[in-house]
Amino acid sequence: MPLRDDQRLFEFLVLEGAQAGLSWSTVLKKRSAYRVAFDSFDIAKVANYDVPRITHLLQDSGIVRNTLNVNSAVTNARAVLAVQKELGSFSNYLWSFVGNRPIRNNRENMHDIPVKTPEAEAMSKDLIRRGFKFVGPTICYSFMQAVGMVNDHLITCFRFRQLRGPSRHAKSFH
Repeated sequence: MPLRDDQRLFEFLVLEGAQAGLSWSTVLKKRSAYRVAFDSFDIAKVANYDVPRITHLLQDSGIVRNTLNVNSAVTNARAVLAVQKELGSFSNYLWSFVGNRPIRNNRENMHDIPVKTPEAEAMSKDLIRRGFKFVGPTICYSFMQAVGMVNDHLITCFRFRQLRGPSRHAKSFH
């Protein structure tokens, strides 16, 4: 479902970064622990985490205890605040990469779904330029799918039909 709330978008960005190299189900099982550990993904609170708080997080068995991941959540919270200050909204910034409307692809099978697209590459490049971490094009594309910026449900899936509405079709990238 298209998601446009800055705090929820930040949550998904943290979870997508944590998922890198792991199965999505592993991170989903830890989602509630992440919400507790990261103050419900309150961007301003996470941006103010200091070394003792990060050290405490790295001892929390409910989350993925990877130093780079945890530090990236703090770095990314600070970068989100900078985007909000500059552009007014993290959501509007992110959605600009898809023309402010979900891309609805017409995939017939799982093999048709790419791991990245030009839109995800552009988002990744600009996020990195703004100081974000753990935002490579594959993570960005997965993020775009998770927050409804891209509908890659197969055309035979009931969700594909449910998510019809204002959208734009992507070019075929095969």
